[in-house]
Amino acid sequence: MTKAVKIYYSIGEVSSMFDVNASLIRFWEKEFDILKPKKNKKGNRLFTERDVKYLHMIYHLVKEKGYTLQGAKDELKNNIDEVENKIVVLETLHHLKNFLVALDQELATKK
Repeated sequence: MTKAVKIYYSIGEVSSMFDVNASLIRFWEKEFDILKPKKNKKGNRLFTERDVKYLHMIYHLVKEKGYTLQGAKDELKNNIDEVENKIVVLETLHHLKNFLVALDQELATKK
């Protein structure tokens, strides 16, 4: 069976992904032109996979690298492909680390 692909994420789901308040996601939406979540009839934000990818880039630059908002905007404007590639590498390394930690724990229990 294939895993169902989710088309839209709520602001609650997105804020949980990054462990930040929904108000920060709304703030970033106003600050960064690349974020364009759809809104339903009730006005609830619906984030696409692309929006989540952009949020990941923004989060990385602002929260992990310490960029100012203007610095992050400039970086995304001038080097979005490079930032996106770095995010992919970081995600891959994170998954690899988790795998190795789990493997180490499994081997330790078999001793």
